[in-house]
Amino acid sequence: MNARTEYDLLLQGTHLPARLSNTQLDALEEETIFILREVAASFERPTLLFSGGKDSLVLLKCAEKAFGAGRIPYPLLMIDTGHNFPEVTAFRDHRARELGAELIVRGVEDSMARGTVRLAHPGESRNVHQSVTLLEAIEEFRFDALIGGARRDEEKARAKERIFSHRDAFGQWQPKDQRPELWTLFNTRLAPGEHFRVFPISNWTELDVWQYIEREHVALPSIYYTHQREVVERRGLLVPVTELTPPRDGEKVEVRDVRFRTVGDITCTCPVDSLAADAADVVVETLAAEVSERGATRMDDKTSEASMEKRKKDGYF
Repeated sequence: MNARTEYDLLLQGTHLPARLSNTQLDALEEETIFILREVAASFERPTLLFSGGKDSLVLLKCAEKAFGAGRIPYPLLMIDTGHNFPEVTAFRDHRARELGAELIVRGVEDSMARGTVRLAHPGESRNVHQSVTLLEAIEEFRFDALIGGARRDEEKARAKERIFSHRDAFGQWQPKDQRPELWTLFNTRLAPGEHFRVFPISNWTELDVWQYIEREHVALPSIYYTHQREVVERRGLLVPVTELTPPRDGEKVEVRDVRFRTVGDITCTCPVDSLAADAADVVVETLAAEVSERGATRMDDKTSEASMEKRKKDGYF
C-alpha cells in the first residue's frame, strides 16, 4: 500500500530525519494542480466536495496553490449527515472562511424532511443515504463536475475509478464503461444531465497524504491526532462511545489513547490506538500499517467486499 516510500526515511524506527526527498510529493502536487486547473477550464459549474477531512484539506491546499487564496473558482460542497464529528464541521467552516471560499452545505435531514430519504429505523446510519442528498444538490445547482478526495489505495472499488469518472444522467457509475486516460489527456465531453466525479489525488497513498501534510504544515481537526476517548471493542474495531453509538449489553467501556485515520459519519467511523501527536508521528505509524485506513476504521465497509462498489453505482461519492 505504501511501497513507494523507502524505510530509510525512518530514523532508528521512531522519527523522520530532518530532511525528506520532495521528488515524489512534488510530482503528485504538480499532477493534482494540473487536474484542478483542467476542471476549471473544462466545466461550467464545478464544485469541490469538502468535508473538513484530511484528504479534502490536502485538495484545498493544492487548490490554493493552483489559484491563490480567495480565488478558488468553484464553491465547496458538503453533504452533511447531521451525525458528523463537531470538531470536523467546526474546522470545515473555519477553513472556508479563512480562504474566502463559498461553502454550500446540504443535509441528509433536509432530504428526510422532503421524504426522499426514509430510514429503516431511527438508529440506522445515514452515511449511505448521502447519495440521495448529493444527487439532489447536483440537480439544484446543475453541477457538471464534482471534485473529490478519493484515492485508489483506499479500497477495491475506488481502485477501479478513473481520475475523470463519468456519471450518467441518473448519477450512476458504470465501472465497465469508463473512458481511457492516456498520458494527461482526459475526455470531458458530457451529454445533457450527465456529470463527472473528478479525483485529483487518485494516485496518492495515505502515506503520501501525511507526508504532504507534514511538509506543508496543513492544519487538521484535532481528532486526527492522539487524544483520550471512551471506546468499546466491536467486530475488531474500536467504536467511539457517543449518544449515537452507545455501548451494547456486555461491552466494556475503556478510555484509550486514540486518533482517527479517516473521518465521516459518527455511526460508522472508528478510531485506532495511537500516541501520534503530530504529522511526523503519523507518518511513522503509517509506514508500519498493515491494514488500509478504511479497513481499520469503517464499519460500513465490512458488510461485504462489494458494498462500496454498489453504493458508488447508486451515486455515492
